[in-house]
Amino acid sequence: MLNRICDQLRIDLAYYDIWGHQHHASDAAKRAILESLGVAASDDSGLKESWLELERARAAEILDPVTVLASEGPPEVLVRCLPEERGGILQAALYTETGGALKLERRLSELPATDDSGLSLRLILPWTLELGYHDLEVEIRAPGQPVRRAAQRLIVAPNRAYLPERLQRDGRLAGIAVSLYGLRTARDWGVGDFTDLDRFVQWAASSLRVSVVALNPLHALHNREPYNTSPYLPLSAYYRNFLYLDIERIPVFSRCPAAQALLRRPKIQAAIERLRASDLVDYEGVARLKRAFLRLLFREFLRAEWTPRTAEAREFQRFLAQEGDLLRNFAIYCALDEVLHARDRNRWTWRDWPAEYQDPDSAAVRAFAELHWRRVLYHQWVQWQIDRQLEAVQSSAREAGMEIGLYHDLALATDSCGSDLWAYRRFFAQGCRVGSPPDGFAPEGQDWAFPPPQPEQHRRDGYRLFTETIRKNSRHAGALRIDHFMRFHRLFWIPDGMPAREGTYVRERFEDLMRILALESVRGQFMVIGEDLGTCPPEVRDGMARFGVLSYRLFYFEKGSDGLQRRPEHFPHLALVSSTTHDLPTLAGFWGGRDIDARKSAGLLPDPASYDRLWAERHTEKAQMIETLIRDGCLPADFPREAAGWPELTGELHNAIIGWLCSTPSALMLLNQEDLTKETEQQNLPGTTTEYPNWKRKMKLTLEQLEGAEAAGFVAMFRSWLEKSGRAIGGAATP
Repeated sequence: MLNRICDQLRIDLAYYDIWGHQHHASDAAKRAILESLGVAASDDSGLKESWLELERARAAEILDPVTVLASEGPPEVLVRCLPEERGGILQAALYTETGGALKLERRLSELPATDDSGLSLRLILPWTLELGYHDLEVEIRAPGQPVRRAAQRLIVAPNRAYLPERLQRDGRLAGIAVSLYGLRTARDWGVGDFTDLDRFVQWAASSLRVSVVALNPLHALHNREPYNTSPYLPLSAYYRNFLYLDIERIPVFSRCPAAQALLRRPKIQAAIERLRASDLVDYEGVARLKRAFLRLLFREFLRAEWTPRTAEAREFQRFLAQEGDLLRNFAIYCALDEVLHARDRNRWTWRDWPAEYQDPDSAAVRAFAELHWRRVLYHQWVQWQIDRQLEAVQSSAREAGMEIGLYHDLALATDSCGSDLWAYRRFFAQGCRVGSPPDGFAPEGQDWAFPPPQPEQHRRDGYRLFTETIRKNSRHAGALRIDHFMRFHRLFWIPDGMPAREGTYVRERFEDLMRILALESVRGQFMVIGEDLGTCPPEVRDGMARFGVLSYRLFYFEKGSDGLQRRPEHFPHLALVSSTTHDLPTLAGFWGGRDIDARKSAGLLPDPASYDRLWAERHTEKAQMIETLIRDGCLPADFPREAAGWPELTGELHNAIIGWLCSTPSALMLLNQEDLTKETEQQNLPGTTTEYPNWKRKMKLTLEQLEGAEAAGFVAMFRSWLEKSGRAIGGAATP
């Protein structure tokens, strides 16, 4: 019974690790996961009764809460009736997203059954439905029976995600990836901002001739070091970090004497110089500085724009109406966080707040929002400024000739102490964490310490929050990267109190989520890249290809049985090919073993012998890379094999690797900024917090240096490869 119920609720009874070893989930783990899904499972009698209750409730539902359909073929919906209603009629009304209303009536006895009970019926709708989100309402009327009603969200989606026209014709594009917080200019305030990004985009379009600038996740963070600065563990997946705002570019700045006077103060100028000169980002320092200016600017906005309801204020009101409760809940959380932490410095998360404020729907929270309406409005206004500046950068990128422009990144996680968990707790499973099974990097598995989504709650809500996640993160972008794309198929759940290896996978409704992703992609005209590295089952990659989602292929990982990299021509077109990621060593760092040394310094190696073993493996990998590059004509046949022992990546090797990546037929080639300028340190060392300066490293070169002679050789080399391979802006469609 336990196994049957787990199977019906999409809980895998066993899983295979990266070495092909099968791990069976224990009964204790299965029961704990069932409890997280809302099924009483502590003993068999309770489990049986809980499951029967769920089945009875489902049988009594006329409609599922949501149906996701392909745009091709007749739309079909599942309808359930009771035995005593079989002789009745069904009346249906479909209210389309555009405001139309369509109605029909059918005898239940005329509808084909889907099972032997005759109570589960197929309703084929006689209409051609447009792509979008519609609402279906039905009534069942039977003699002598009460009228029963139900409603459903009906989503009609395309079969494939959006692709730019050039990629549809088997063309190829290229891009450069940059961590915006690390972008350095002569005018920055300690982090790169949207004005710096705009200038970087212009340089990338004109000098490199790339069509994409890929960014780290811009999600909102607490900006508290060292635990609340990872862009992959945001406080909200729906809104963005105010650190990236250019304060002087906010329109009200030119009309705010107080802000202008503050900027002229020697103390403020010295603080900006200190933050700018630091090689590492000081998140808390930048946050304090920009917050002081934002509050002055908001006060001026309230005084000069909001009360008289100027055109600027009316635009803000339209933004508020568009964002609705999603933004209001975020802003209330931010206001509560500020006020309650100021009252008690030991209250660092919402779990430390007084109980009445831990419930977003409580009377206390409503009273707080009314009393502190200016503070709530301030946080909404800040997000409006972010949206405006980001929109301007994407428009600038497209005007510069980029076919894609900005490429945003959607994190898998959301901080369990952040606003999303506070506001939408029922959409997250309690009692489990997300992680990964044992692999070469973590032989005992990984525990990522954030809760998994509650699949049934998202389905019952018509996938509205899931849709908003895609929509918000793809806004003002031509591409969206989705971290840990396997989430659409399954996630590894670890019950609280158990080690990672004792977890197991819980499956999602893959087809539903993929179709919604395709719908948002087509509507928003952005392409989708799925990060499918690591232990990813073949059905996920097959589904990605079927829906037109690019897979992720790295130079380090794409190897054949002989240890050499796969031949470039064997790479798929529907893929992004790159040198590395933020979690892996840069090319120069790989060659010099900087990642091995960093792991040793951080205490991540299990024993002293591991260091020597990793170096021996690295020497072999470097030798295999050289053989690959010689085999594929990127290095001359007489290139010295002993270069595998050299501590630095030479210019010839650097050039050869970039050319090799460009030569693949993959739709998008992406080069990290660190790998353009041969930087040695990676952005993140997995498994560390204070042991390594994660998410803080700034670029070795400033943007002014990139534009000047210091980077001319790197720029010319990369642009030359892009032009030769047809990847440059305006390049051949079919190279």
